[in-house]
Amino acid sequence: MSYRSPLGHARGLGSAKQGTHHFWVQRVTAVALIPLTLWFVFSLARLPSADFDAVTWWVAAPSVAVALMLFIGCALYHSLLGVQVVIEDYVGSEGTKIVALLLSKFVHVVAGVAGIFAVLKIALA
Repeated sequence: MSYRSPLGHARGLGSAKQGTHHFWVQRVTAVALIPLTLWFVFSLARLPSADFDAVTWWVAAPSVAVALMLFIGCALYHSLLGVQVVIEDYVGSEGTKIVALLLSKFVHVVAGVAGIFAVLKIALA
């Protein structure tokens, strides 16, 4: 039996420093997405037509392929961080929270790999 208060037990332990890192990474990806999204929207709008051949020709350009992979990676990582916060804040059960976090990471990684693979397949064909 301990006579220390809960505050006495917690004092001196400090924070895990995870929240600050998560906060900054989410903000950095948001700032990176601003020019990437503007580039993506305006580049697609400037295409002469939105048919398969025109878009494939556009993606095959090396600079477009690199920018597109950056856009996909950045957008999915930013999404993963946001979904993680929502799950951590609003899912009550610890088991359900762990399953939801794992499922979310799995879906985001699969989407990222599939998107980057598709860009590389077109660019390297």
